[in-house]
Amino acid sequence: MSDITALIARARIRAFGCAAAAILLAAPAHAGGSCAPAGLWSVPGGGRIATQEILARAAKARIVLLGESHAAVDHHRWELQTVAALAALRPKIALGFEMYPRRVQGALERWVAGELSEEQFLQASDWSRVWGYDAAYYLPLFHFARINRIPMFALNVERDLVRAVGAKGLAAVPVEQREGVSAPAPASASYVERLYQAYLQHPEKKESAPARTDPEFLRFVEAQLVWDRAMAQALAEAARRDPDALTIGIMGSRHIAHGEGVPHQLQSLGVNSVVSLLPWDAGDDCANFTAGLASAVFSLPAAAQSTAQHGSRPRLGIQIKTAPDGVLIAAVEAGSIAETTGLRVDDVLVEVAGTSVKTPDEVKAFVGRMAPGTWLPLKVKRQIELVDLTAKFPTQK
Repeated sequence: MSDITALIARARIRAFGCAAAAILLAAPAHAGGSCAPAGLWSVPGGGRIATQEILARAAKARIVLLGESHAAVDHHRWELQTVAALAALRPKIALGFEMYPRRVQGALERWVAGELSEEQFLQASDWSRVWGYDAAYYLPLFHFARINRIPMFALNVERDLVRAVGAKGLAAVPVEQREGVSAPAPASASYVERLYQAYLQHPEKKESAPARTDPEFLRFVEAQLVWDRAMAQALAEAARRDPDALTIGIMGSRHIAHGEGVPHQLQSLGVNSVVSLLPWDAGDDCANFTAGLASAVFSLPAAAQSTAQHGSRPRLGIQIKTAPDGVLIAAVEAGSIAETTGLRVDDVLVEVAGTSVKTPDEVKAFVGRMAPGTWLPLKVKRQIELVDLTAKFPTQK
């Protein structure tokens, strides 16, 4: 069995009926933080809101935005149950995905039409290159769309465009290379500040602490705005194509929060009937639970242990994406094997166990074969330096 087939097999859906029936009722509240008790919907700055009320309000909008942290399994479960509930209230819907650039639209249409197997779909949509997060997180929602013949459409552009803007600015990118993306609306001061704090998360930026007027940072802001604008345009165009359908966008929460990012770009495009819904984790800081965060949030209980979420598969604790010269490390989980090993954000994995790696699936295959108590040699490119590291998988307790 191929690695991609094994990944698919682990992600198969057992049933959809229970989800669709259960989500229309609010779960009983239990400890989940004083600002947002688990199992309930809340309006930041406005108190709790009944499940039926917020879903009915969302179902009447032109566009609904659903946020996620890409590697949080419960966020994806919440997205599925929310989409199912909205489909029950407004049967005609369309689903847009941040994960996909426009060039793979044909693969999405063939999947919904039932022409592709799971493995064929992931290959045709170039999953490991365009996104790289575990497909098991997303397959339940993809299956829901296929089973119910719900149109899926790509929200994104090629990462090369975003990188080009970050490197030299939008003005330096020829119009014919912009994939139809128009000039974004300027960022608000608060959005610039949030992007600045995110920018400082890169280790080399923490050390140098560049000014907010630094040209490199300003190009970083411009690149994020192009990303937001591309998704907003795709959503607006889908809503115009079929005004009778509820257009739903699936994307990272940072593109939605505080009405900035995609909501701001949609407003500049003349789309004002937008409902933004976000998940809220039990450990999130209540200081961030402020008015305007979203139209409403759904509070999730404390996450299950990773072994419950991922079975017994070994995990390094990294989020990875394809890069021109290897596999880029996009995030490192606190307390993970990766952190202990010394892996850093923006490192590029070039070898695993002495073998060159080019795709996230290749890395996952090596990690998935590791036994407790064994060591995995890694070689990473860190800026211009090659660094040899060894990941040590602990013995089972």
